[in-house]
Amino acid sequence: MKLYEQYPVSLSNSLSGKKELFKPIIPGFVGMYVCGPTVYNNVHLGNTRTFLTFDIISRYFRFLGYKVRYVRNITDVGHLENDDDQGEDKIGKKARLEQLEPMEVVKKYTEDFHSVMRQFNILPPSIEPTATGHIVEQIEITKKLLDLGLAYEVNGSVYFDVKKYHQSHSYGILSGRNIEELIESGRDLDSQDEKRDKIDFALWKKASPSHIMRWPSPWGDGFPGWHIECTVMSTKYLGEQFDIHGGGMDLKFPHHECEIAQGTGANGKAPVHYWIHSNMLTVNGQKMSKSLGNSFLPSELFSGSHPMLQRGYTPMAVRFFMLQSHYSSTLDFSNEALQAAEKGYKKLSSALKTLRELSHPGTSMPDPSANESLESLVQTCYKEMSDDFNTAKTLAVLFEMASRINDMKSGNLPLSSLEVENFNSFANAYTGFMENVLGLKEESGSDEKLLDGTIGVLIGLRKKARADRNFALSDKIRDELKSIGIQLKDGKDGEITWSAE
Repeated sequence: MKLYEQYPVSLSNSLSGKKELFKPIIPGFVGMYVCGPTVYNNVHLGNTRTFLTFDIISRYFRFLGYKVRYVRNITDVGHLENDDDQGEDKIGKKARLEQLEPMEVVKKYTEDFHSVMRQFNILPPSIEPTATGHIVEQIEITKKLLDLGLAYEVNGSVYFDVKKYHQSHSYGILSGRNIEELIESGRDLDSQDEKRDKIDFALWKKASPSHIMRWPSPWGDGFPGWHIECTVMSTKYLGEQFDIHGGGMDLKFPHHECEIAQGTGANGKAPVHYWIHSNMLTVNGQKMSKSLGNSFLPSELFSGSHPMLQRGYTPMAVRFFMLQSHYSSTLDFSNEALQAAEKGYKKLSSALKTLRELSHPGTSMPDPSANESLESLVQTCYKEMSDDFNTAKTLAVLFEMASRINDMKSGNLPLSSLEVENFNSFANAYTGFMENVLGLKEESGSDEKLLDGTIGVLIGLRKKARADRNFALSDKIRDELKSIGIQLKDGKDGEITWSAE
């Protein structure tokens, strides 16, 4: 039996607002599309959480045995300064201000994005298409929507007719927006004489004489709208209907709502079965934003150079911090939370290192209770992760498993009492969830080696003090280490292990 049959995944579908059992369109295959970055600026921590969420999802599907095609796009044209089809293209504006070619801007910030993803051990997608690489396809789907009467052309620009679409479908199905309220609340725009209604959105925009990024089209020189790129690239690589689409919560409206309208209008069927949205990071209850001065670049987190940070943290400690909350929940940032995450990561990482050093001697006196306990932990680990990719609850199980590993090393849980098959199953699960699912790779910097060596020396001194029956010194070493967060554990045969509290 395949693991994905043994542990079926349930997920929260943003479209229905309910938790649903995942049923792929093609058995054993997952098609997933996630809206990638607009590459005109450095990647902030809030953006990183979204890509981490879908890294975890794709990792877990693969871990269960699914074949996954994960598409994450690069927006390198068409994203204007606001969602009302007004203002400059963000990349074109950056190019003008820095006196660069737009593709120089794209290359610079795409490389920055990839560097940040590597630092956080976020795996690359199966396919990473760009908007500029699919101009022809965007023109073709715009022509198709015009032929279907769901779009109209005015002065070289083409707009999607939302009210016309809404006559036979439901605009607002994802976000829960009411079309009448949207019409009433819409702002008066300079281009209102072009649009039939305020809620219509651009499929293709006419390029002004000063606009840098432009392509020829049946309607004159112009550039694609932001929403149409994802419809084109998702359907090209995943088909007219695919399993999962997602991104940050802020993309629900208008971006993803417009994608649904475009895909449904062009192909006559809803493009996506399951919509998943990650929630935001907050700082002291406030949304992270550059204007408030509370947003962080990953480099600032690693170096500790941001004024709100007490010190720097490693990429894996920050990754662990973001995994401590379910992806759909807000996650509040603080120095205290990062410090706790750092301790938690080190504890689980230390247990993984210990596990690799253990060697099963063969079973002599199996303990049914001990074996059942290990098997239960393995089963629970899968079940928690299969319940809407709940990394927080999965980490809680891994902490229990880490305690068992430390018991194995100390001799409090003799390896000889465990069936070889159970021990191997337990070891494979712990290693697999740590490295392959949660992506928590080992960090072996010089500071960590120095800490290991220093504690090793102190443990040696404590062993000698106990052998000399100098219990006052032995207790002093133990208590002093505990005061700085290092817990010593006395095992059988005089073995002493340690862990970070």
